[in-house]
Amino acid sequence: MRSAGVIGAIVVGLLLVIVAESGFTVAQTEQALVLRFGAPVAGRGLVTEPGLHLKIPFVENVVLIDKLILGVETPTQEVLASDNTRVEVDAFLRYRIVDPLKFYQSVGTIDRAEAQLGFILNSAVRRVLGDADLTEIVSGEREALMGRIRDQVNQEAAKLGVAAIDVRIRRADLPEQISEKVYSRMQSEWAREAALYRAQGSEEAQEIRAKADRDATVLRADAQRQADQIRGAGDAERNRIFAAAYGKDPDFFAFYRSMQAYENGLKPAGTRFVLTPKSAFFRFFAAPSSPETPAQQTSGTPSASR
Repeated sequence: MRSAGVIGAIVVGLLLVIVAESGFTVAQTEQALVLRFGAPVAGRGLVTEPGLHLKIPFVENVVLIDKLILGVETPTQEVLASDNTRVEVDAFLRYRIVDPLKFYQSVGTIDRAEAQLGFILNSAVRRVLGDADLTEIVSGEREALMGRIRDQVNQEAAKLGVAAIDVRIRRADLPEQISEKVYSRMQSEWAREAALYRAQGSEEAQEIRAKADRDATVLRADAQRQADQIRGAGDAERNRIFAAAYGKDPDFFAFYRSMQAYENGLKPAGTRFVLTPKSAFFRFFAAPSSPETPAQQTSGTPSASR
């Protein structure tokens, strides 16, 4: 009885193993190769539909392969452009496995495929960028260059069962030492241009100041000339008015001018006049009953002390 139980357990275990080995699962992001003694099974060697599938246990084995878009990152490499300029280029590749059987037979694993693709990508980058100059690499023509690199990668990658979807140049710069020299030369050029612009600005500023000073001098001279003309015309008009008034009433004109002389000469500023009371300067201080004309009065000699 005990031996029968052991045999039964063994049979059950073998059945479980056979059942476990009879099926396999394919995920949404995977595809499967069904191989029989290392060769693909005719009619169902490639399984692309996700879900549970069957295989012959212990005779067939399954290799799962990604359907996703995969990437290859390469280290920065130095490329010599057609104008003998050294350029440090950082590129990457996006690819997809399009022929799982060829992929399995040529490289077998993702790691080996990426190693091969990295070598292919570096070679294509060197060939394509070696035919272009620095201006084309850093300008808008880079898109066309990346397309040529992708085409050359596809020619080699087809042997591996993969297809390059996109190739991008992430960075294309001059080496550090050359960049420093270029930046120094650019700074020198910018400094020279800045000095030239400052000199031109200073020259224009001096011209503007000189013109402004000249215009100001001309304006002041014209204004002074017009002021002198207006002042002269005013003085002439004043003299004419005075002459006309003097001609109409000489006594009033003499009185008016004497009042002005009193106002200007007898200001309270510590000034003293010593004159004879009969001087012509004080003739209007005499009594109205006995006025004297300037011709009749004897002129005194004034003496002043300040």
